[in-house]
Amino acid sequence: MAPINTVLTLLGVISVLGFVGSSSIETITHAGPSPGTFGGRLTREELELDLEIAIENRLIDATPLDIPVRNRQFAYNESIPEVLDQLRKESHRYRRRHNFFQLLIIIGSIANAGAQAFSDIAQPLKSITIGLTMLVAISAGVTGYYKFRERSFNLQQTADSIEEHANAFHLALPPYDGADPAANLALLTARVESLRVEQRRREQQLDQPPEASHTPV
Repeated sequence: MAPINTVLTLLGVISVLGFVGSSSIETITHAGPSPGTFGGRLTREELELDLEIAIENRLIDATPLDIPVRNRQFAYNESIPEVLDQLRKESHRYRRRHNFFQLLIIIGSIANAGAQAFSDIAQPLKSITIGLTMLVAISAGVTGYYKFRERSFNLQQTADSIEEHANAFHLALPPYDGADPAANLALLTARVESLRVEQRRREQQLDQPPEASHTPV
């Protein structure tokens, strides 16, 4: 059992280090030292939190009753670039995780096939075969449970759709080619918000178990 435990331990360490490494790529170096940070480094989560707070503060400043609706819609329109950046960063993060586990499955499957071919000759290869089989099974289970690829696709699709509407609005293309700029701005706000709501709905569906997502309403 010692060889098996050693192989499983090594495979577990490699998987954890690889997963942490793929996430640490998202750590961004800040230009200068900031309170609460070490060496001027801010994590992706801290930067995203600061960005969300700034966007919320901008929208809150535009929500008092004495501010016209058009001004609030204009503030919403100004926040679209930040929304696009956030959606695409999240999409890239899920895509990296999906690619990492897919790489583990591919390498583990190939190595497992090679180890099985010589398992009758070398006894230690049987332990390696067991470890590789477990690695492939765990990686497949993680990708199937968390659905990294689907989450990445939904986020990227939403970002592309929002960008398409924003470009059409700025270029006065249909359906934003009306003579009333206020109506065009209101239409853009409604379309973008509808896309974001739809994306959050799809995200919630991915979090549900398969039997719950197919339950008739």
